[in-house]
Amino acid sequence: MNAEKEARFDMKIAVLCGGLSNERDVSISSGTGVARALQARGHDVVLVDLFLGYTRPFETAAEVFRRGEVSLGTTAIGADSPDLEQVKGLRPDDGVRIGPNVLRLCRAADMVFLALHGEEGENGKLQATLDMNGVRYTGSGYLGSALAMHKGLSKALFRQNGIPTPESLTLRRGAPIGAMPADCVVVKPCSGGSSVGTSIVRSPQEYAAALELAFRYESEVLVETYVRGRELTVGVMDGVAMPVIEIIPKSGFYDYQNKYQAGATEELCPAPIGPEATARAQKLAEQVMAALLVDAYCRVDILWDTEHDRMYVLEANTLPGMTPTSLIPQMAAAQGLDYGQLCERIMEASFKKYEKSES
Repeated sequence: MNAEKEARFDMKIAVLCGGLSNERDVSISSGTGVARALQARGHDVVLVDLFLGYTRPFETAAEVFRRGEVSLGTTAIGADSPDLEQVKGLRPDDGVRIGPNVLRLCRAADMVFLALHGEEGENGKLQATLDMNGVRYTGSGYLGSALAMHKGLSKALFRQNGIPTPESLTLRRGAPIGAMPADCVVVKPCSGGSSVGTSIVRSPQEYAAALELAFRYESEVLVETYVRGRELTVGVMDGVAMPVIEIIPKSGFYDYQNKYQAGATEELCPAPIGPEATARAQKLAEQVMAALLVDAYCRVDILWDTEHDRMYVLEANTLPGMTPTSLIPQMAAAQGLDYGQLCERIMEASFKKYEKSES
């Protein structure tokens, strides 16, 4: 960055995390890491839970940023997703999912760093709310967020843009289910994340149980033909692909436990797949970002069927994890960026969407 940009990055930053997503614990871990890293780089930072809000007394927002509060307690991620009913009990039930003083602090910030994961923070609703309040934030705008979050819409856009993706169908709660569409399928909530509620199914009996599980989380479920292959993921920053990672769970598939429990998965970065396959995966990731109208950065998940030498895009994540075991920080490290530099790079890429709209 030049001197002008460096000066711009001495800022008041509100880091939003938590909320009422099934990925709440992951989000708090991400948010804590981001807040501490940005504070260490000289910014005035406050870490805020989207749902619980900020309840300490204060007179001015500037006072809160000067306090530099970057901890919400534990950052541990359990083996299972959190009990959201218990979280709801920590605040009066007023029907509002944005906690006290959240928008006030966001409006006072130079930039809001979104460390939220899951539908609540990534489906575009929060982004639209921040837009209506004149708040600048990291990551994609509301439209790209919404298109990427809904896996059924994403896959329709992939096909429209010639991006290979496994065959799939979308089921709605209460509608006729029909027979299992292939010998082996993956069943998952249509807008979920971190593989919560996801199952690999090999029999009609398993199919019924998998659908029941997925419908606990959402009213729409994606049923996708299973593709056997090597699991790859590629970050894209400002339209340019980052190094590829190969993901190798030590048991089972890359589910919630294998994503966040240390040592459960081997992650190879850069992926040992050769330059030609690397270039193909990176090109696909860049095409996905463009097709879904995603701004700033994202991470794209790909399966490589090596038997038939075909790559299939599964989905894009518009607010990738920033936990100690997350993948985007590993990609950045392979490019020579430490964690704090990555956080600032995300902010720099995010500023560009506002510069475009103002030019």
